[in-house]
Amino acid sequence: MSQTPAAPPADDEIDLGRLFGLLIDHKWWIIGITAVFAIAGIAYALLATPVYRADALVQVEKKAGMSNPLEDVKSILGEEPSADTQVGILRSRMVLGRAVDQENLTLQVTPKRLPIVGNFLVRHGMERPSFAESSVWAGEKINVSQFQVSQAFIGTPFELIVLDKSHYRLTLEGRNLGEGQVGRDKAFLGGAVHLRVAELNAGAGATFTLNKSARLKVTNDLRSRFSVSQQGKDSGLLDLSLSDTDPQRATQVLDAISDVYLTQNIQRQAAEAEKSLEFLEQQTPQVRDQLREAEDELNSYRTKRDSVDLSLETQSILERIVDLEKQLNELSFKESEISRRFTKSHPSYQALLEKKQQLQNERDQLEAKVDDLPETQQQVLRMSRDVKVNQEVYVQMLNKIQEMKIARASTVGNVRILDEAVVQPEPVEPKKPLIVVLATLLGGMLSVGLVLVRGLFNRGVESPEQIEDAGIPVYATVPLSEEQSTLMKRVKRQNDERGHDISTGILAERSPVDTAIESIRGLRTSLHFAMMESGDNLLAITGPSPGIGKSFISINLAAVCAQAGQQVLVVDADMRKGHVHHAFGGKSEGGLSELLAGKAALDEVVRSGSIEGLDYVSRGSAPPNPSELLMQERFTQFLSDIRARYDLVIIDTPPILAVTDAAVIGKQCGTTLMVTRFQMNPVKELEIAIRRFETSGVAVKGAILNAMERKAATSYGYGYYNYAYK
Repeated sequence: MSQTPAAPPADDEIDLGRLFGLLIDHKWWIIGITAVFAIAGIAYALLATPVYRADALVQVEKKAGMSNPLEDVKSILGEEPSADTQVGILRSRMVLGRAVDQENLTLQVTPKRLPIVGNFLVRHGMERPSFAESSVWAGEKINVSQFQVSQAFIGTPFELIVLDKSHYRLTLEGRNLGEGQVGRDKAFLGGAVHLRVAELNAGAGATFTLNKSARLKVTNDLRSRFSVSQQGKDSGLLDLSLSDTDPQRATQVLDAISDVYLTQNIQRQAAEAEKSLEFLEQQTPQVRDQLREAEDELNSYRTKRDSVDLSLETQSILERIVDLEKQLNELSFKESEISRRFTKSHPSYQALLEKKQQLQNERDQLEAKVDDLPETQQQVLRMSRDVKVNQEVYVQMLNKIQEMKIARASTVGNVRILDEAVVQPEPVEPKKPLIVVLATLLGGMLSVGLVLVRGLFNRGVESPEQIEDAGIPVYATVPLSEEQSTLMKRVKRQNDERGHDISTGILAERSPVDTAIESIRGLRTSLHFAMMESGDNLLAITGPSPGIGKSFISINLAAVCAQAGQQVLVVDADMRKGHVHHAFGGKSEGGLSELLAGKAALDEVVRSGSIEGLDYVSRGSAPPNPSELLMQERFTQFLSDIRARYDLVIIDTPPILAVTDAAVIGKQCGTTLMVTRFQMNPVKELEIAIRRFETSGVAVKGAILNAMERKAATSYGYGYYNYAYK
């Protein structure tokens, strides 16, 4: 039982085998494109300027040294700054802006180097060669100690050109602003620019770009390269890191940020102690006056009442009332402190007021008990209470004032720098292995994608089965000949941008054992039987589009028929762009167009080829109206004359989808064959060409699949069967 071949996939289906075959067919393209991307990745990794990272470690403690006597207020209110707060402070413009000012980062001095490879050469210690002019090389630098410009020139690049070891020239947009000397202040543009170069260590002609950037812009750039992270939750340890192309600058700037953060923290702590001390010193005189008044009232009353003493029960009530008054006074201090920070609707403020109300209620209960005592006892108790309460408050305030003075003098802040800035030895960017891998993967994916997309859009015929499924019999499958490529030559005519290939010889004569010629011999056998039913010996070779090998089939079919002993004539009926004469080594003039125009006789246009029994008629000079010439009686008479002289007449016609000449010729020929090229002409295009012939009343006998190649894409889908036999 014979195995039925698998049907080819429909146009809208994806053939995975074909796609895999496409990748195999274009493996060298894929490898080449991937290699180009890999080389580009390696070049970028080597030439890119490395970026280094400096890191430091800072500790934020909850309390620093002797605590503020009013610090318990913040503890009650949950006001201890969190780690997120410290991160925000570190990344604030206050801290980073001061670091920018301290390190003078608004001034950028950029050396002018060779494009692309300049930094690479300098990093590898390449010193100034003899041919160098304006570029800066390894070991060359300048030190600009002052560069002040007016607001109008902020962000404007100036160029400093070294003249010798002690002199320089300043230019702006190619305009010479003047010359200066190392170590001296120099004003340019009427005082709008002030420059002082402290050191000049570069060869003559070395050029540096000076740019004074806006402080905000530099601060934002610094923030983008600066990062802060917490090591662990509630650890108080903050990791600081800064990226920069200059490792020394990265260390200096990160140290500056740490110092500014530490300084502002100490200043903040001292400012809080100062405010608390000021508050206490304002309240102390008032409490002292209240104490003096209470003592005077108590002494006066006792004098009037002859020194009345209190009972034990009254003494107990007095002590409890004094304790409550002490707590209420402490809460009053706290309320005065937080009233400057929060409104009464704040939850912390509400909690304090609630606690204060509880103490007041308890005090009112004790006051009610006092009202039940004898009047003398009541008065003495109240006066004694005022004296003791004021004494407690006054002593407490004096103690806190002393503590605050000590705290102010010993403020050290709650920030400690554990690790100063240090740069890691290896750069963090570029990640060379990753870049090379990604570039290689990108090249591979891009090349594979291009091949697959091109293969999906290129739906040209790839097997005889596809043509036969469209209802067109295939008379021959002609493989692509490598030998034929040596006979091809590209020529360009006027107004022809791309040009086209022409054959300068006959493959059947040069290489008779070529597989393509063997296939054409098979076509000769098939035509022998097909033309027996046609009624004449006229064979029209046509095709849907140009460049598919119609002339190659016509010439070599005529050659193999002549080699078999037949008298064969090849007629180049493409009077626009025919090139059959090139294969025979002749000229186009004096051919078919002259015959049809009545300018030449039949014997004058028929030429002998190099193979016995093979003649040809060239296209002639290109006429303005080839279609009209073919429709004249002279063409019919011409066909009648040559049909009687030769055993076989092969007419090479223009493409049917381009012009109507092929339909006119096919109408007068007994046999018409359609040539289609492998992976070039889609089946749909072939069907349209057949319908166009049918509309003109021409029946196409069959098709010839030309330039068939042994490709993995077709082998996986349909198979390829052709063998050489020598």
